[in-house]
Amino acid sequence: MDDQPLQRPRGRGIYLLPNLFTTGGLFAGFFAIIAASQGRFEAACVAIFIASILDGLDGRVARMTNTQTEFGVQYDSLADLVSFGMAPALVMYHWALVSLKLDGSTLGKVGWLAAFLYAACAALRLARFNSQVAKVDKRWFIGLASPAAAGLMASFVWTFHDLDWSGDEMRYGALAVTVLSGLLMVSGLRYNSFKGGRGPEKVPFFALLIAVAVIIALVIDPPKTLLAAGVLYALSGPVMWFRRRGNAVGGDAGGAAS
Repeated sequence: MDDQPLQRPRGRGIYLLPNLFTTGGLFAGFFAIIAASQGRFEAACVAIFIASILDGLDGRVARMTNTQTEFGVQYDSLADLVSFGMAPALVMYHWALVSLKLDGSTLGKVGWLAAFLYAACAALRLARFNSQVAKVDKRWFIGLASPAAAGLMASFVWTFHDLDWSGDEMRYGALAVTVLSGLLMVSGLRYNSFKGGRGPEKVPFFALLIAVAVIIALVIDPPKTLLAAGVLYALSGPVMWFRRRGNAVGGDAGGAAS
């Protein structure tokens, strides 16, 4: 019998390039926590947005280079929990929520509990996304995506810090934004994912003008532009829900009349 060459078992390595982007996002989230604890809130908020950019790149790089692995999926999820769960919660806490203790010990506890609620909702959102990723329509997110929620939190802090409003003055607004952002993440509302199409699609010329206007606004005033975009996107879920409900009620009424 001829000797057959033995096939060496495939090594259990990891792909470097996409995981470098994930590590960069994790580093940015960790840096945001450290910067916030030192009172460097603008740097902390910028770091969260850098983490969002890197989070968007790692998956695309993995798909382009055909280097998707289960390890990469789990590593990305854990990094997201730090960058979009813990980091925004602690940035908001150090900037404003800690000031709730000025109104009494009970409200002081409410401050750090609100930060914990946001972090817990981010963890639940990520766990639900991972468990349903193969079952849902890729055109939609169920619940506000954690990077979008983190961007809303960070842009809120960045905008009012840039306007020289202290966290003490904005503590109740910060409390509302933190709680609402967390609850939107675990809600059943649908949000446009801006992906999942079957190929490149044509868009109206007006859409290009809007994109140019957004870029110009970002250059002129990044924090306010990002806050406006974050608020509009966060509101899009409830608005679409009310529109669908209104259409359903109108359809039922029309059917009953006929």
